[in-house]
Amino acid sequence: MQKITIAIDGYSSTGKSTVAKQLAKALGYVYVDSGAMYRAVTLFAMQNGFIQRSSFDKESLISRLDHIDITFKFNKELGFAEVYLNGKNVEKDIRTLEVSQFVSQVATISEVREQLVKQQQNFGKNKGVVMDGRDIGTVVFPNAELKLFMTASAEKRAQRRYEELLERGDDISYNDVLKNVQSRDHIDSTREDSPLTMAEDAIKIDNSNLTLKEQFDLVFKLSEEKIKEFTA
Repeated sequence: MQKITIAIDGYSSTGKSTVAKQLAKALGYVYVDSGAMYRAVTLFAMQNGFIQRSSFDKESLISRLDHIDITFKFNKELGFAEVYLNGKNVEKDIRTLEVSQFVSQVATISEVREQLVKQQQNFGKNKGVVMDGRDIGTVVFPNAELKLFMTASAEKRAQRRYEELLERGDDISYNDVLKNVQSRDHIDSTREDSPLTMAEDAIKIDNSNLTLKEQFDLVFKLSEEKIKEFTA
């Protein structure tokens, strides 16, 4: 059966990565979390002092982009690929609210986007890939056979993210998470380089009131239909 490319875009904390992982596993496809790549760059910038509470040294980060190596290694126990930054597993480190507070700013830098987009396109050159992010269907894979756009209310997304962080043991308030979600929405949607927009041929899915199973069943059905269409 012919393989296709599946692009899943949408706002932060809409569960893009969760459903993308499930879908890739069900189809036997490669899963790539493009957002994790931007988070890894953000973590690198923080570790090297380029990002501090009141300052962001963009030029220093740009000058060190060649020193950033991002890879994905499949973890059999977890059932998905974890992110490695320069050989170190940073899967948990990149998911903190602190990284979330700066990742949208890092993603506005054209030099960062250019380098990561090249890597992302290379991951999908043989198709059979599910990739989620902000500009997958518009920039990375404009010719993807299936494009999905995930959305939900800011309050719903903040609540999900808040519960996720609490489960991890993070000491955080719901209001802080909501402010972060709203701030990221604004930055992602208004940046000059590859802003978050829904591709004209994308299917919009509002999962505000969908369970994880309902969301997966819907996405899997759409994927099966598209695969059959290109296999016929």
